[in-house]
Amino acid sequence: MTEFPHPPLIQPLFDGPIDIVGDIHGEIDALRDLMGQLGYEASGDHSDGRRLVFVGDLTDRGPDSPAVFELVSDLVTRGLAQCVLGNHELNLLRQARKEGNGWHFEDNHDHREGKFTSAKPLGAERRPALLTFLSSLPLALERPDLRLVHAAWHEGAIEEIRSSTSSVLELYDAHQNAAARLAVETGLAERAKTELAPYEVHMKDAAATIPLLPGAAALEALYQDANPVRIVTSGIERIAQQPFFASGKWRMVDRVRWWDDYYDPTPVIIGHYWRWPTRAARSAHSRGEPDLFAEYECHHWFGARSNVFCVDFAVGARHKERLASPGAAYECRLAAVRWPEEELVLDHGRNIALAVA
Repeated sequence: MTEFPHPPLIQPLFDGPIDIVGDIHGEIDALRDLMGQLGYEASGDHSDGRRLVFVGDLTDRGPDSPAVFELVSDLVTRGLAQCVLGNHELNLLRQARKEGNGWHFEDNHDHREGKFTSAKPLGAERRPALLTFLSSLPLALERPDLRLVHAAWHEGAIEEIRSSTSSVLELYDAHQNAAARLAVETGLAERAKTELAPYEVHMKDAAATIPLLPGAAALEALYQDANPVRIVTSGIERIAQQPFFASGKWRMVDRVRWWDDYYDPTPVIIGHYWRWPTRAARSAHSRGEPDLFAEYECHHWFGARSNVFCVDFAVGARHKERLASPGAAYECRLAAVRWPEEELVLDHGRNIALAVA
């Protein structure tokens, strides 16, 4: 039997009825509203014994990431919830500064750039507890009738993660370093560096005109697709038809609809992919990336066997809604899937039965 010096990176999912909550992104009020719609007390207890499961991306962009962290970590500690690691949690574990996560750092990089100025900071005394909590989270949860992962249930990545005795960061770094060596050996790293040189100062400027740089794009795809931790937390990627601006920088790769090649009968529920609740919300707040769910209604399963469902309904764009129309009603939503009922519940109280397109 394999011995794990760290918590296993794929763990058993709760038995019994559960409520699977999508990406929260620091929107504490939406989380409290959704918990109320699902029948939970403020303490996280439920009269029917139901429990919450979070698909990751708890924090960043929203007004109160520390409050979301405090609530979710308390629920997990008390056995009332489970949570998988998302790409935003991975960034915090790596201490990687990204757009929207300045709240975590004493020197808030977002504030220096005039962004997310109303986001509450995390006190220095709470940072060790946050990192300890994040380091305890698995990359996936599973039981016979359901699988949960933040972005992609890719069999090769899952099996490598399942057999690993490393921590998340150890596994991530091992593959990142291997990809870096390959990029140097093949000359890809130098090619990408040469291509990027004329545009380096403009890569974080949304108003800039950036062409597709094939070497830089190939390098970006290599780092993504050669790392199982990156695959399960942010998906599979391929070279884009054209660059687009997202999360504060120009990107050269598109997300891949991995579910079109998922033939296993076990359903999978994911977050990550910004499933827009309305066309108006997408038109107003999309970052320019392809809409992977354009042909589906919000309550539809999708994929090769119509058994994959994304429960991220773009609540992470509420900061844009507040800037555009202060005080207006939100279109972007926080959502949950009630299981085994297969019912979608939104934070404003709309309930919809899941269905096959």
